[in-house]
Amino acid sequence: MTPDLPLTLYVDRACPLCAREVRWLERSADPARLRLVDISAADFDPKGLDRDLAQLRRRLHARSASGAWLTGVDATYWSWRLAGHGRWAAPLGWRPLRPLLLLGYQLFAVLRPHLDWLPHPDGASRCTTGCNVPQKPSKTSAASDDRL
Repeated sequence: MTPDLPLTLYVDRACPLCAREVRWLERSADPARLRLVDISAADFDPKGLDRDLAQLRRRLHARSASGAWLTGVDATYWSWRLAGHGRWAAPLGWRPLRPLLLLGYQLFAVLRPHLDWLPHPDGASRCTTGCNVPQKPSKTSAASDDRL
């Protein structure tokens, strides 16, 4: 059953892997069909969603225009299809693969909070303290330090 449009996908842009997928979806998604809402944004408020922030962070959630919720693999499947990536989404809809996909998603959902060490596509968004990276000393200053 196709969800009523637009489908609102609740994404976590603070997650490096999720942020990559969000960028991929943004490049091709029609906002009239797929809306992306960042649950890690400072101004995000889940009031009125009948889901709290912890639930939204545990699993990927999407909500249809009629209010029906899709989670996990189903949210991924429909968001990819609605963004025009049906070829990539197709295997997610294959019934024989479903048990394996659900198990794989559960594993990913458990591990996702521990993947923050991965490089983020927007390096600045990972830095909460200004990201002052020390400059590499020049060869001349390193040579003068050796003489001391």
